[in-house]
Amino acid sequence: MSNLKEIALVFFKMGCFAFGGPAAHIAMMEQEIVSKRKWMSHEHFLDLIGATNLIPGPNSTEMTMHCGHERGGWKGMFVAGICFIFPAIFITGLLAWAYVQYGNLPNVKPFIQGIQPAVIAIIIQAVFKLGKKAVKNVELAIFGGVALALNLFLLNEIYSLLLTATLGTIYFMLKNKSQANGIHPAILLLLQPFGIAATKISTLSVFLSFFKVGAILYGSGYVLFAYLDAEFVETGIMTRTALMDAIAVGQFTPGPVLSTATFVGFQLNGFWGAIAATTGIFLPSFLLVLLLNPLIPKMRKSAVLKHFLNLMSVGAVALMLAVIIKMGTTSLLDIKNAAIFIISVVLVFTVKKVNAMHIVLLGSVLGFGLSFINL
Repeated sequence: MSNLKEIALVFFKMGCFAFGGPAAHIAMMEQEIVSKRKWMSHEHFLDLIGATNLIPGPNSTEMTMHCGHERGGWKGMFVAGICFIFPAIFITGLLAWAYVQYGNLPNVKPFIQGIQPAVIAIIIQAVFKLGKKAVKNVELAIFGGVALALNLFLLNEIYSLLLTATLGTIYFMLKNKSQANGIHPAILLLLQPFGIAATKISTLSVFLSFFKVGAILYGSGYVLFAYLDAEFVETGIMTRTALMDAIAVGQFTPGPVLSTATFVGFQLNGFWGAIAATTGIFLPSFLLVLLLNPLIPKMRKSAVLKHFLNLMSVGAVALMLAVIIKMGTTSLLDIKNAAIFIISVVLVFTVKKVNAMHIVLLGSVLGFGLSFINL
């Protein structure tokens, strides 16, 4: 029972400060779960990241479930996932209620602008630590570079990872001149759309729509917005303005961006719509992680899948580096943001006791303070 309490406290606290998207969330987990608490090795953490990229759903939330499973079994998995997403869906639910009552959202732009450069520093630290474990030889480094280039210039995250890992696995198997029978690395879950009438949105219909999205959502959580636009805006169920406001809420609240579902669900059917949407969007992830987690150690025993996991690990680090580049080219051009970034980098690499939550809080305070200065 003490393990479950520890899991609950760790991931609830993390959920309160988890700004910056999946890469930042995973960086926070590496610091808190691997480096500080030693729940698992860096190598196993990388295996979990690679395996998580094979299944649909919010990757960082699924990583919390994997971490919880390692510490407390299937109970720990549910505790970790629920505690991580609870702060986001609670705050989003309150904002959804206020939005219905008053029709606008609070101005938190200065705080968010300060958080963005701070989380880049957190991700850099994680890339440095995980990269040392993932890049075991020059060949893996080359394939990591390929994954980075593909993501920056050609393909999205999931295709970059799968293409690089597949080609790399073939290369290593040919190089070793070994023949092994392996299982297919992923079985994609394909669901047909559930139609929702524009005239009436029942709680069940809301649940089925979001369950479908949660079951087929690959890549970044931001792909969610395209699904929601097609599902609700183009069918006339809600306005694009309301959806844009829901997206804004998902971006400036902590935790997974999929908490946007809570906001949209509230617009569609009040409190029970919010519950249905939230349950629907996250339930597939809980089920998939529950099935996948026990298989990961067995995957390591397969010659084919061992290479595949190594390449997925390198690719995951490469994609985190891609996030740094993408965020940096947009967030660090401003002098204020650059100053916050430099301060954050110095702190994460020089002060041993500072953690990701401290950096996020400092970034938000500096962002607010510097907003009053004209440069």
